[in-house]
This record gives sequence, C-alpha cells and structure tokens, in this order.
Amino acid sequence: MLGLAVALAAMLAVPAQARPPGWSAGTTGRPLATCIRRAAPGDDPRAIARDLAGFDCSTAQKEFGSGDFWVISEPVGERSRSRRPLNARMLSLWQDRLTLHVLYADGRIETMADDTVGMTKRIQLGAVVEYPMPRLRAPVDRLLWKVEGASNVYAVVRNPRIATEAESNRANLFIAALYAAFGGLCIALLTYNLALWTTLRYRFQLAYAAMVAALMAYAFTSSGALAWLVPDIANTTRMRLNYLLLTVTAASAIWFARAFFEEHVFGPRMRMLIRVSIATLLLSGIGFAACAPLAPALAHTIYSWVFASILIPIVAIVVSAWVNRSNFLWLFGIAWAAPIVAGCLRVLNGLGVMPWSFWLDNSTLISMSAEALLSSIAITYRIRLLSRERDAALAAETVARRLADLDPLTGLLNRRAFLGHAIGRGGPQTLLILDLDRFKQVNDTIGHDGGDEVLRTVARMLRMVAPETALIARLGGEEFALLCNAAQPVDPDTILARLRATRMPYDLRVTASIGSAHGTMADERDWKSLYRAADQALFDAKSAGRDRARASIAA
Repeated sequence: MLGLAVALAAMLAVPAQARPPGWSAGTTGRPLATCIRRAAPGDDPRAIARDLAGFDCSTAQKEFGSGDFWVISEPVGERSRSRRPLNARMLSLWQDRLTLHVLYADGRIETMADDTVGMTKRIQLGAVVEYPMPRLRAPVDRLLWKVEGASNVYAVVRNPRIATEAESNRANLFIAALYAAFGGLCIALLTYNLALWTTLRYRFQLAYAAMVAALMAYAFTSSGALAWLVPDIANTTRMRLNYLLLTVTAASAIWFARAFFEEHVFGPRMRMLIRVSIATLLLSGIGFAACAPLAPALAHTIYSWVFASILIPIVAIVVSAWVNRSNFLWLFGIAWAAPIVAGCLRVLNGLGVMPWSFWLDNSTLISMSAEALLSSIAITYRIRLLSRERDAALAAETVARRLADLDPLTGLLNRRAFLGHAIGRGGPQTLLILDLDRFKQVNDTIGHDGGDEVLRTVARMLRMVAPETALIARLGGEEFALLCNAAQPVDPDTILARLRATRMPYDLRVTASIGSAHGTMADERDWKSLYRAADQALFDAKSAGRDRARASIAA
C-alpha cells in the first residue's frame, strides 16, 4: 500500500488548472462547454441569460478565484421526455449553495436550488451531482448555474454533461460494480490478515489491516456511497471526511512499511523522519477537516503540499532498504510498480501529454487493488522467512534446550525434567498419557504455526484442570503426560470434555485420546512399567475410535 501514497501524491501534486474536465468522473452523457462571469447581488437569471456578452468563454474557471459565479452552458437543444428523461450531471465540488436554472426555448425557466445538504441528496456514485430536467414540451435551450461560495480549486462547474436517465443508471451500476469488487477484495484481505494476526501476532499484519480498513473508508466516502447512506450529511462535510481519510490511509501505508521492513533498515534519523511524516499527515488531515470552511482554497493548497511531501519518507525508505540490503525490497518494488506507473500517467495527463480517459481517471483505484493483492503476497513471503528463521534458531539451540527444564513451546516440563521430578514420588500414583488425534491433519490445515498454537492451548487447558501437586509434561510431539497422587485423581473424561469445549485457532475441532494407569514411581523400573501400561491403554483408546479414555493397571 505504500505505493498508494506515491500515486496519490503524484495526483495531488499536479496543478489543478492543468487537470482537464472529467479528471474524476466517467464519460456518461454529452459534455457541455461553459462560460463564466462573476455574480453580483440582485442579479436576475433572465437578464443574465440574455447578456451572453458578459460571460468569459476563454479563461479557465480556476483563474477567477473563489467567490460567487454564474456559469452558462452551450445550447443544449434537446427535450426531456417521459420516455427519454434528461439529467444534468457535474462533479461534486466545494460549494456553499448551487442553483440550477433550466432555460427552455419557449422562454420558461425551471429553477432547482440546493444548499450543501441538498446537494448531498443529489449525489450519484462517482461523486457526481445530478439534476433531473423537468419534462416540458419545449426543448432545453441552455443550463445556467449560480454557484455561491465556490472554492474554485479546480473549477466552478466541473465536467458538466447532459445524460439520459438510462445512461445515468448504467453509470451507477458500472461504478457500483467497480467499487463492490474493490470492497470485496478489501474485506477478504482484511479478514484473512486479522485472522492470521490473532494467531501469529506479527505487528506488520495489524498495520496492513489498519491500512486496508482506512482505504475502504476512503473509497466509501470518495465514491459517493456515503451520501446514499447518510443523505442528510452536508456535502462539504463528506468532502472534509474524505480528505481526512485520505491522510489516514497514507499514514497507515507508511506505518505498514515501517513495520514490514527489517529493523536494521531504520536508523534513528529514519525512525524520526517516519514519525514526523505520519504526524504531519494526520495533522494536515485534521486541520483541513477543521479549517476548510474558513478558507477552503488555502486549506486545500496547504493540504496538497503536505500530502505531496510524503514522497520524502517513501524515497528515504526505499534508499535505506537498498543500502541495508533488505530481503523484501524486490517484492515491494513489484507491489509499488502499478501505483507508481499510474501516478506517472496521471502526471503526464495533467501536463497535457496524455489524453484523459475513464480508465486513467480510475487508475488510482485499480492500482490500489493490485497493490493490496501484492502486499498480501508480500506478507505471506515475510511470514515464510520468519518461520525459516525460527526453525533455524530452534535447530541451533537444540543442545541448550535439552539442558532446560521447560519445553520452549508450551512452557510445560520436558521429558527429562518430568522424569527427574516423577521418579521417587512416594505413594500410589496415576499416570495419564494424552495424545492429540490426527495432529498431522491439524498442521496440514492451519500450518505449523497454527499447530504450535494448538499445542500451547492444550497445555493451558491441562494446567487449569490438574491439581497443584500434579506434574504436567510434554513428552514430545503432540504427546502429553500428567502424573498425580492416586488420592487426588484427575478424571480423563473431564479432560476430554474440557478439550472439546476449548476454542482453538480458526475454530478448529481438536480431540485427544487418553490412556491411564495406576502404580508406584519408586524408581525407573516403576516408571517404565507404568508408562507401558498407560501407553497400552492409549493404544486401546485409539483403536476404539479416538476421542475417548481407557484405563489399565501396571504389572
């Protein structure tokens, strides 16, 4: 996801005036050329519509700055009919109030006025504001907008179009399918990685999950779906929330890179740079959300420069990973390729080198989807390497662990320590040998890391059911031993019932078989006799169908 930051930074770094109309919208309907003039108090729409000479048709709208404006379209020349209703569509922008006057060829004017809440109710998917044209006998001559409180960061009226109702519906269905596919991908990746995190507890898994969640929330607000869910929210509030979530997404992407790369990649200065970058991003998002109503154009400019500055930590992380020979740089290079290419294409488009297209306009979403998949593969690769490192460390410490009293995985006594404490205990003893059923299938189903967690869970369960004076050990593999005084026996069926009720990783069902025997433990000979009896009883339990207990008496 770090590549997302590159793509978004490149997009925001492009000067707004260099972006063509339709930078973030589909191509539904017929585009309308427009002319603009400043609005004055008491302006009459009929008089304004007749005074076409007062409109500027050559200067870019952004050059006029913020304020109140009249915008008039080229002649429409189409009639809105019952069988073919027409809609006026334009991109959602920061505006305090929008009034659309529909001028008809017979001189009639139909007016629709909205404040920021009213505009929210007209939002379509793709963050398009849509007005249905009243169906009159006369054809529509022109569209005349009065925009009050326009920030005019990109335009006053951006990418205006006339579309039929059928075209609008098809556009909504297409964009809904696009975002639904993206949302489904994010939900699947989020669920999968959170499930892994609950078992493995690697920090980069949690960072990845936070990043995907922030990305989903950003897509939800930017797509216009939030306006459908909460129609009474002000459109400017939706946009402020969208900007805030964009910074949260970028900040979480940097956090993910920090958690994913090896620790030796980050020196003290690099760690400080990352902390400052994340804090600056979050503060800029919060600052925009809080201060944008006071000066939206200035707030957007500051926000854009801050957001573009995230290229600094991105480049620094890549360079540091290269210098310090990170094992994961090549994989991240593949993951970043799609967003970086998309960002470069967007820059070329903004400079006029490449023409605008719908797919280029949505390249950020597509590249984010590709990177989400590739980042998940990167996580899998990272876990694989960590598992190899763990296995190598275990092999190197085998001799040392044999000298220890505790089993390193479960924290129970190991075989050597168990025998040292068990042999010589006075009085009759009860030995229980517990062996997990079909444990190889557990490892094949959830992997060795999941199997290790099952063993730890079983160990915790045994500690809870055994009396304080009992000895509990992991004899090896999936075999456990419990030795207690015959006067304080542990019911094997109670252990089996407790094991069935214990929640395992991924809700896997785990059962065991138990063999028990009674006798003395005065010396090693007693131990061998008692163990053989319990082991034979265990064999009988396995032969009888598993998930049961059998008892025997030592000879």
